[in-house]
Amino acid sequence: MASKAGADGAPAGARLVLLTLAAGQFLMALDSSVMNVAIATVAEDVGTTVTGIQGAITAYTLVMAMFMIPGGKVGVLIGRRRAFMIGCVIYGCGSLTTALAPNLPVLLIGWSFLEGIGAALILPSIVALVAGNFPTEGRAAAYGIVAAAGAVAIGLGPLIGGIATTYFSWRWVFAGEVLVVLVILVFARRIADAGDEEHPRIDLVGAVLSAAGLGIFVYGVLRSDEWGWVQPKTDAPAWLGVSMTVWLMLAGLLLVYLFLRWEARLVERGRDPLVDPAMLRNKQLTGGLTMFFFQYLVQMGVFFVVPLYLSVALGLSALQTGARILPLSLTLLAAAVLIPRFLPDVSPRRVVRIGVAALLAGAVALMAALDTDAGAEIVTVPLLLIGFGMGALASQLGSVTVSAVSDRQSAEVGGIQNAVTNLGSSMGTALAGSLMIAALTSSFLGAVERNEAIPDEVKNQAVVELQSGVPFLSDAQLTTALDEAGTSEEVAAAALEANEAARLDGLKAALAILAGASVMALFFTQRIPRTQPRSPAP
Repeated sequence: MASKAGADGAPAGARLVLLTLAAGQFLMALDSSVMNVAIATVAEDVGTTVTGIQGAITAYTLVMAMFMIPGGKVGVLIGRRRAFMIGCVIYGCGSLTTALAPNLPVLLIGWSFLEGIGAALILPSIVALVAGNFPTEGRAAAYGIVAAAGAVAIGLGPLIGGIATTYFSWRWVFAGEVLVVLVILVFARRIADAGDEEHPRIDLVGAVLSAAGLGIFVYGVLRSDEWGWVQPKTDAPAWLGVSMTVWLMLAGLLLVYLFLRWEARLVERGRDPLVDPAMLRNKQLTGGLTMFFFQYLVQMGVFFVVPLYLSVALGLSALQTGARILPLSLTLLAAAVLIPRFLPDVSPRRVVRIGVAALLAGAVALMAALDTDAGAEIVTVPLLLIGFGMGALASQLGSVTVSAVSDRQSAEVGGIQNAVTNLGSSMGTALAGSLMIAALTSSFLGAVERNEAIPDEVKNQAVVELQSGVPFLSDAQLTTALDEAGTSEEVAAAALEANEAARLDGLKAALAILAGASVMALFFTQRIPRTQPRSPAP
């Protein structure tokens, strides 16, 4: 049995348990970012298109979103440690399959399906196992370290992917994941199980409704960039003149509503629900979940915008881009670890508010710093602020949500919590991407219309092309396209100037929506408790 000690000053056994769980969180988060810098290379290697690889990434997100809540219930049925280890085995098989994948179908099986199922078992189990292996007063530090491990993985992902792709092969990333899984399995035996003596039956109808509802909603959000949010883009699917994004999101919400009604019906009949609807009336729990949603919305939006600015606007390589993001990881880890250690009795509400304020300040500072003549160093201070904000939130939110319910419900909370963070991540990336492209399009068209050097036929062609969706182009990519089109030097210079200004307008618009989300999050901090949870007296 693992020693139940705090994360700080804990015996070696407890520290090893924490490192094992943090390694699992790191591994789950790494896949979300490590391959973004190597999409074109992966596509060429497995004989498909960039769209095919983007589809695989989308499918991975969908599988996790669909099975996260049922995955949390599996931990209740078979024990949290067993669910964690089975999830690691499935995830490891998926990583091995991906590393050896000769084509896209095999890649989809390994990366999208097996790794997605593994993650849906692992992530809720981690939440429950931290609750089962650490006393209440030590959980803030433990959850902070685990959450920081995941966020650091997202920050390091582009750097790791860039190194592997540049000097070795993207396949080595997944082969390395298999080795990490094997190490985790060796040390997972030291983790105290957090299973129940009761073994309720799983609610299959609820599992289908929750999976379908969350999956359809997330799919709609993920396709918003291509289809449009409300007004459908050219050749995009629509119904009654409205983009299918809206209809899929509405259908997903309807299914989630039916899921909650079904769960309430099961409770009335005295049967075991997948999720007890009474938990969602818990003010502290819903407050923590809401803050998780906003944290991941802003976090993934930042990890979407900043690499684009560094790699496309400034033309940095994948390695240079990853190195420039490191300051965020440093302050994130420092805040997540040091706040619980040196301020164990600090008000969670105060820390969360300070964290949200730091996210807001970082986003605004980054908006102010972006400029056509700025160097890569201008992102350092904003990223330090954003990293501190993320770390401050990570140091409190996990403990806030789990302490709101009994330890017996920790796995269910883990499933809901990870489903919410998945929604936040999807919304953050989609909102930032959509607003960035809309602002970029409007800015570029305005500059083109005002420039008398550009012929009318070129302006008309630009309007048609932009209405069907505009890519975020670097100067080198645009120059190549203009040369291939035989554009005159004067027109090319005007287009490059317009593109440069439009890129910055798009990036600032994306950061504005993230700053707005941070302000909105402040209104929900009232639900975060003022005092740290404590273990009950023996």
